[in-house]
Amino acid sequence: MNTTIANATEYRDLPLAMLTESTTNPRRIFEENALKELAETVRDKGVLSPLLVRPLSERSFEIVFGARRYRAAQIAEVATVPVRIKNLTDAEVLEAQLIENLQRRDVHPMEEAEGYKRLLTLEEPKYSIEQIAAKVGKTPVYIAQRVKLTELCEAVTETFYRNDIGVGHALMLAKLPADLQQQGLSACFKEVYNGGGEKPARILLPVRSLRFWIETNVLLLLKDAPFDKRNPHLVAIAGSCVDCPSRTGHNKLLFADLGKQDACTNPSCYDAKVQAHIAQTVAAKPKLVQISTFQGQQREGSPILPRNKYVAIRDDKPEDKQRAQWPEYKTCKFVTEAIVAEGHGQGTIQKVCVNPECPVHHPKPKKQPQNRQQTDADNAKAKAEHDKQRREQAISETTGIRVLAAIGAAVPVRLMKRDLLFVVERLATMLDENRLAIVAKQRGIRKAKDSDSITKLFADFLRRAEENVLGRVLVELTIVFAASRGNAPQVLHEAAAVYKVNTDAIALKVKQEFAVKEKTKKEAKPIPSGAVKNRKAA
Repeated sequence: MNTTIANATEYRDLPLAMLTESTTNPRRIFEENALKELAETVRDKGVLSPLLVRPLSERSFEIVFGARRYRAAQIAEVATVPVRIKNLTDAEVLEAQLIENLQRRDVHPMEEAEGYKRLLTLEEPKYSIEQIAAKVGKTPVYIAQRVKLTELCEAVTETFYRNDIGVGHALMLAKLPADLQQQGLSACFKEVYNGGGEKPARILLPVRSLRFWIETNVLLLLKDAPFDKRNPHLVAIAGSCVDCPSRTGHNKLLFADLGKQDACTNPSCYDAKVQAHIAQTVAAKPKLVQISTFQGQQREGSPILPRNKYVAIRDDKPEDKQRAQWPEYKTCKFVTEAIVAEGHGQGTIQKVCVNPECPVHHPKPKKQPQNRQQTDADNAKAKAEHDKQRREQAISETTGIRVLAAIGAAVPVRLMKRDLLFVVERLATMLDENRLAIVAKQRGIRKAKDSDSITKLFADFLRRAEENVLGRVLVELTIVFAASRGNAPQVLHEAAAVYKVNTDAIALKVKQEFAVKEKTKKEAKPIPSGAVKNRKAA
């Protein structure tokens, strides 16, 4: 057969043996049933639309597009297929394949992404994202996000090809470092138990759930970073944050759907810079105090002081006179700078007092009075002070309980009842009975007799509770548990801010109620018999 190409474009019938599939064809998925159906059509009517091919040699041609028709023809065992022969460069082949694929309805986003990627990696001619967008009629944002799909790890890519996750999930996962994509993939699903010992069903969660997981577990706001974001030498291999592709603010095309806040999407790189910043700061100031925000004992040989070895001085103003008396709002001559080497706020500089002899932050007990008269006066004063403290503590506790209840009422229903019950029951076991009683009291759970157990009564209540109640109890237990491990008022204040609870209004109402009770108590107090006689005599 004479295969010399006389013109730039020719139409012929060529034997299947002379054709080879292109290695750059983005299409990777060929459904077997669909191919068999197409093969039946080929047997009856032949290949109706010519394949586009380019010559490789006199008796060899590469299929630019039409691989599906070629495979169907092989199944149908036909001798020849109609082709359109055209001399094309590698770049023209990629362009033709990409445009052809985009016109198909069944094109997989990964196949499309591979096509864009190949165009971008061509040495001649050079393509930019904007040029590709103009050529295929898409936006630059669309092209940039599709190209990012080619950086998905193998596990995510396979899941995406099986259509177990949608393109929205894949686009979100592609923006994460490879070591976090697997965790993000797990966050896309939720296991639901139907009972009967069957394996749990896996349900795909909406994209907004994955976005929430990323914002909560991955994104780190650069405005809060303790290190110099412009320093390219802090971690040499990472360079400056300014031009980092993992920074949302640097690549608006890619991270347009993650909000306007400038954030880092690579926690391991961020942590490496925090550690380098701490090391540099300590090296520059060897006498700088190093602290941890974790409680516990100081490790042997470690310069880092645990939370119970220092008092952190706060910069904000106290909200009331009572808080103004707290140690963290006071200053002393021993106050010095410290760097947080472990825990929350790592890498930041704080003011602390680490002197155990400090009279302001570690006051010594007052000396005992010298005589009986002074002792009585001091006892009376101490009793009055004690009564005042008890009253203030009662007001504070009541306010806290009311705020906790208001926060609980603001909690939306998110998890299923089984999930909520599982978490709530285990969290409840981590609290002692006194703290558990605080939450139980909100639900009207009280001991009927001394032999009753709050823990058991609370567990029985949980098993009967509805989902919305369990959701609120979960938040309340979390707040009480966090308060037991640290600064309780601060924990409650932060929780109230999240759920937009007006703590000032609640505190004012509690004070008013206590004032009314105190007034009623004084009015109802009986007059001593001696005082009655004196009044009559007068």
